[in-house]
Amino acid sequence: MARGQNTAANRTTPTPSSPVRRFGGVPAEVMGPRILFMLAILALVLVGLVMVFSASTIEAIDEGSSPASFVMKQFAFAVVGALACVVCAFIPYRAWLGRLTDIAWVIAVALIALTAAIGTEDLGAQRWVNIGPVSLQPSEFAKIAFILVAARAFFMFREGGMDSRQFLVHIVVGLLLPLGALFITQSDFGTTAICAVSIIAVMWAGDVPVRAIGATLAVIGVAGFLGIVSSSYRLARMTSFLNPWGDGEGGLGTGYQLIHSFYAFAEGGLFGVGLGNSSEKFLYLPEAETDFIFAIIGEELGMLGALAVVALFLLLLFAGLRIARTAPDNFGAMLACGLVTMLVFQAFLNMACVMGVAPTTGKPLPFISSGGSSLIASFMMAGIVLSVSRASGEPDVHDQRRADLRVVRADDGWGDFGRLEPSARGGSRRSRGVGAIDLGAASRGSGLRGGSVREPGGRGRSHGRDGASSRGGRRDGSSRPGRSRR
Repeated sequence: MARGQNTAANRTTPTPSSPVRRFGGVPAEVMGPRILFMLAILALVLVGLVMVFSASTIEAIDEGSSPASFVMKQFAFAVVGALACVVCAFIPYRAWLGRLTDIAWVIAVALIALTAAIGTEDLGAQRWVNIGPVSLQPSEFAKIAFILVAARAFFMFREGGMDSRQFLVHIVVGLLLPLGALFITQSDFGTTAICAVSIIAVMWAGDVPVRAIGATLAVIGVAGFLGIVSSSYRLARMTSFLNPWGDGEGGLGTGYQLIHSFYAFAEGGLFGVGLGNSSEKFLYLPEAETDFIFAIIGEELGMLGALAVVALFLLLLFAGLRIARTAPDNFGAMLACGLVTMLVFQAFLNMACVMGVAPTTGKPLPFISSGGSSLIASFMMAGIVLSVSRASGEPDVHDQRRADLRVVRADDGWGDFGRLEPSARGGSRRSRGVGAIDLGAASRGSGLRGGSVREPGGRGRSHGRDGASSRGGRRDGSSRPGRSRR
């Protein structure tokens, strides 16, 4: 049986000796990861607000703005993102199986086309589009639509809702063509790589055969290599990543940003120079409050502060994967796993670029870097994951039946069921009987609505809700002395 297809059936049945711990009516295995997930996000956002303020003050003053102008914008984006997170969390995640995903995909593709047509070029790439006073980076929102399309396609194909031809059309039209257009028109290797890794995570969560995952990885690897060598811009970034001082300009060209990132980490040492005391933010390190904010964290808070940020993202990954594990079905597992992988992989890709472990991609650090598109999109992804968690906490028919189990006692003096006497702790109180018998049936959804009493004189009286009587406590009138049946 594939994981996620019958999650309730795979759960451990609670027994009187090992009761299920609950938190506000929700099982602890569901509520625990949910709380950890939200706490990790809250901590990352707070760290982001503090570090954006610290890293952006000099640039704001240089632009003639208030020193707090960047952090005030970031705070406003955080408020909007939090509202978007709440909305996504209260949308039932299975609604994304319908037209809602089609609408999200159409909007994403339209924004990608709009960016290619009238987008604003900055830092060597045309990735932004101005909608009134707002500058939007559509690729940040398109990533969400691609995960929704991938999860729905794999789920529907596995459940028989799509045949092979329909599945192939969804993959080619819904994923490959838009990703190819994004890669070509915006030269956005980072977003393409993030989406590819996240789709692999969706396949893994959906129990796709290992051979298919391996073949997909091989295709992605070949396409990535060809994408790098086919562009002089990306090839220059690759060579400068390997040797930033050998960029042809003595470290003042494409390697300049990475070199000053190294300076920031070297200056920070173990404990950092202190919050607000960075020297690289004095216009030496470009994009100090956005793509390279992790370098400022390393300089001001030291290696310990940088490791604390890494630990928060690992906590986010752990909690998100636990939410995926307890998802009500395979679609929820794929959504949660894909979106959490997207957030955490982008974070580690950003940190790897800042530390010189990977080529510079220009992707922000989720929840921390300055920028409205990234922050709002990250909150939306978190909201969809929380929607999966909310559905996991709702009792299904199996949970309800287990909650309604009744325990009765056998009376060796009468040979039939004794009186049902549940205790305050959910068990039963011994009266005259010996040995507990678990009926294995719920009071709801089954024929047994209550216990029965065997009275002297041989007449059995049922205490069922319908008021009907049955001999020996059974509706069919049958009874076998000394035995009980499920």
